[in-house]
Amino acid sequence: MITKEMIDRINFLYHKSKSEGLTDEEKLEQSKLRREYIKEIRERVKQQLDNIEFVDEDSCHDDCCHHHQHN
Repeated sequence: MITKEMIDRINFLYHKSKSEGLTDEEKLEQSKLRREYIKEIRERVKQQLDNIEFVDEDSCHDDCCHHHQHN
């Protein structure tokens, strides 16, 4: 789960890398946090895509049939 603390830490490490550089340990932490963040975003997008329902305008669905016109 992406937390505010996780995002804050990613941002902190990014800014520190630009201003003074990171230790090897911080570079590993930054890489790990970024991978976790990207993994979570991918899972969210996949979940949203999996929940998309395609509707054929010509077919009649029980809950909408004859109640309105499809544009």
